[in-house]
Amino acid sequence: MSHFALKEPPRREDRLNACIAHGATLGEVAGRRQRCCLPASERSFTQNSICLLLPALGTMNSIPNSVVLMHGGLGCGSSCHGGNAAVRGGNMQRWGVVKDGTWLSTGLTEADVISGGEPKLAEAIVEADRRYRPAVIFVVSSCVPGIIGDDVDGVVEQTQPEVKAKLLPVHCEGFKTKIWATAYDAVYHAIGRTLLPETKAEIAPGKPGKTVNLMNMSSMGRVDELELERLLKALGLAVNISPVFAAPAGMQRMAEADLSISTCPTHDDYMLNHLKEKYQVPFILKHMPIGIDNTGKWLQDVAGFFGLGPEAKELIAQEEAELAAALKPLKPMFAGKKAFSSAGEFRALSTALLLAELGFEVVGIRAFHHDEFAEVEYEKLVRLTGQEYPLNIANCQPFEEANLLRKIQPDIFLGHMNGNSTAAKLGIPTHVIYNTGLHYVGYRGAYELARRLYRQLKNPRFNANLSRYTSLPYQESWYRQNPFKYIVTAGGDSE
Repeated sequence: MSHFALKEPPRREDRLNACIAHGATLGEVAGRRQRCCLPASERSFTQNSICLLLPALGTMNSIPNSVVLMHGGLGCGSSCHGGNAAVRGGNMQRWGVVKDGTWLSTGLTEADVISGGEPKLAEAIVEADRRYRPAVIFVVSSCVPGIIGDDVDGVVEQTQPEVKAKLLPVHCEGFKTKIWATAYDAVYHAIGRTLLPETKAEIAPGKPGKTVNLMNMSSMGRVDELELERLLKALGLAVNISPVFAAPAGMQRMAEADLSISTCPTHDDYMLNHLKEKYQVPFILKHMPIGIDNTGKWLQDVAGFFGLGPEAKELIAQEEAELAAALKPLKPMFAGKKAFSSAGEFRALSTALLLAELGFEVVGIRAFHHDEFAEVEYEKLVRLTGQEYPLNIANCQPFEEANLLRKIQPDIFLGHMNGNSTAAKLGIPTHVIYNTGLHYVGYRGAYELARRLYRQLKNPRFNANLSRYTSLPYQESWYRQNPFKYIVTAGGDSE
């Protein structure tokens, strides 16, 4: 039975045996698949994590003509304030219009927890439809309704005849999973069950030609979409980008493409399998087009599907020659410099590969979780960079990161904008590993990242000065211990 026949997607712990707790050298992980990191592994002490609602909101708020209605406590929507900058910027880049995301909350109170929040949810759905007249309303179930047993899907089913908007129930109960990448499955699940056609026969015939789905589940910003569109169009392919900033009425185009291409296997496998099973749309789920070699492999796989191998080979040779010339004056700055990469699994690994290609010595990687899809990336890294440096599988856990960074002392740290403070307070130059307004993917991304890192390393004074006046809350005794001390394997032993 398809996962999409269920009301909500399975946890990634169950579907993919994904895990969030492991510490070893890269070589000990590469080639061992899930044997290196069992789902039952955990920490005897954990410092923090991220709720899956946060990445889900980033995608839902980007959908044009939509309302995100969160069923839960008012604070569950607080991250929308910070994430709204990306929504405004994304709308401006695509349509030339500055538009905010529209999110509401049922604001459940203590009384609602006792008596149930279903009537309040039904009333909020009707009011959101009346006030905003959206094409879709994402009805998001957070922790509280999951705990008290509110039937969100039942309320949606009963209320749908009363409103014009399509209602999409999205299950983001944070307590159900520790793998917050499950958020991507939750959003794709809602889209697949509600916005796609029932059968492929219902799709109106499109224009003749070769069309690919370029999947972007918040994997990249508009400037990176344009880079990949440029490369795919050079091969004569038409490009359909979904789901971020894709109009609800156009979502059905995902079911009529000739091929689906992932830009991040961590994000996309759930929907790509559904498109293949239900609509016979084949897919490529391999490589993230960050880095020189990865971009070439990504293009070769797409071109090979359409029998365009010679054209891709010529395009890649031309692009790599131009890039090599552009990087030549920058690479001497990187020689001998040590780099640490921290992000979601595929972005952390593919960025580490790019850093090695630029001439950095990769000395550490932190991936937010681990599953089977990244095995090929681990093997590439072993071949390119060696294997005797630490790999930390951790859903944040800055105390482990601080310990590692003090021991390794990298020259540059690449992490998410809300995760760079630990390195910065240690005086290490930091660079954001993902920003929707900056280039990261393709050949343009390789050059632009190198150019930014060159400027960063040329003048690293800011973080050096910052470390003089700030400190981290860890005792010196912690820095002398094994950074993976609190990771407990499935058998019950600490690392």
